[in-house]
Amino acid sequence: MTTGTSDDVLLQTDLALPKFQGKVRDVYDLGDRLLLVATDRVSAFDVVLPNGIPDKGRVLTQMSAYWFEQTESVVPNHMIRVIDSTENPDLPVALGPEFIGRTMLVRKTAPVKLEAIVRGYLSGSGWKDYQASGKVCGIPLPAGLRESDALPQAIFTPSTKADEGHDENISFDQAVEIVGAEVANTVKVRSMSLYMYGMARAQQRGFIIADTKFEFGMIANADGEDEAILIDEALTPDSSRFWDVAIYEPGKAQPSFDKQPLRDWLESTGWDKTPPGPAMPPEVVTLLQGRYQQGFERITGRALVRPGS
Repeated sequence: MTTGTSDDVLLQTDLALPKFQGKVRDVYDLGDRLLLVATDRVSAFDVVLPNGIPDKGRVLTQMSAYWFEQTESVVPNHMIRVIDSTENPDLPVALGPEFIGRTMLVRKTAPVKLEAIVRGYLSGSGWKDYQASGKVCGIPLPAGLRESDALPQAIFTPSTKADEGHDENISFDQAVEIVGAEVANTVKVRSMSLYMYGMARAQQRGFIIADTKFEFGMIANADGEDEAILIDEALTPDSSRFWDVAIYEPGKAQPSFDKQPLRDWLESTGWDKTPPGPAMPPEVVTLLQGRYQQGFERITGRALVRPGS
């Protein structure tokens, strides 16, 4: 059963399974597996807005699947498969056509309590931090950098993973205190490798990935040892800042193929960033839908899978 569906926008799902609802994803517990349903909900400033973006969930799921496939030989991940049919005999519930292309069956892990953030360019909160201190998340950077400049080298800037409220930037030493040295080092090395690989592939498609966020979970590997593997999503417009190489011009903010136009519009409304959030006007919805889909198609070279396609 699904609810909140109108004009091809899916805002809520209701399967007869134990459920955890995040800002965007509905997560269903299947025992040793999970069913991740990426809805078309949109959040900004930690508030879910009342209306959504058509096909946003499909873009997030299918773009993550693309990157999981591309990187699995280097960094293992939790993906089993994307739901591409209503025929799923290995699942305990029936899934209607609205789940196609937006739902991923994954292995269950114990989430690592860190947001693994990699920054290759000076933007967003990193730019604000640099202006104030000459550092980003405590990491000193050369003087004289401009907004949107490439950093001398990519940096790993973890944050806490808050169940509610805002994540907080922390140092690598603080990350070690939270999850231990071995896990923190594995997460750092794997995050940096994923970012560098993704950046190289994206540039071939005409994009810069200015920064990105990964999540990891612990699971027993083939040797029976606990290992931190990539989970949730990877290099999507929700987790990454994408810029068009053709119009990249450092020294100012860049047009982004992500939620930045939404944040800009919300800032212009005078909204105080407390619930409930304002409904997006049609022109913002259309702009974001186009950016999400164009980014997906350009990077993956694939057409978006929808019911009946």
